[in-house]
Amino acid sequence: MERIASFSVDHTVLEPGVYLSRRDEDPVTGAVVTTFDLRMTAPNREPVMDTAAVHALEHLGATFLRNDPQWANRVVYFGPMGCRTGFYLVVFGECTPQEVADVVMRLFRFARDFEGEIPGASPAECGNYHDADLNQAKWWARRYVADTLEGLDEAHTTYPALLD
Repeated sequence: MERIASFSVDHTVLEPGVYLSRRDEDPVTGAVVTTFDLRMTAPNREPVMDTAAVHALEHLGATFLRNDPQWANRVVYFGPMGCRTGFYLVVFGECTPQEVADVVMRLFRFARDFEGEIPGASPAECGNYHDADLNQAKWWARRYVADTLEGLDEAHTTYPALLD
């Protein structure tokens, strides 16, 4: 089997950022989707996010994106990476990290500043509603905004060296 693209990125040098992970085109319809790697921690060198923080950010992010007037109809998916070092954002159409940077910034500022009940975090709406921590989610959002998104540059929007 061939190595998939996401396992070709050298995670020993990957830093937090907003990376174009892949672009796919349906050969039948020509529809294009673009997947972004919203990397929030340096893999294998920084602590991963706790599942409760990830879960809260997932609910906040999905709710924000699906209500954003500019992006609601373009968002296919927003959800966590299994390694708990960030999130995937999948959108319709061809996009660059620079084109999604504004909505990603607004999403994480929304999460950072959120007050109240986590959207969709009730027994009727979520299969694991107990496992959500708003305070941790806000901490991670604050860190991502301040340490990564506010100074987002080419080095943090272009994947580093790929593995052979």
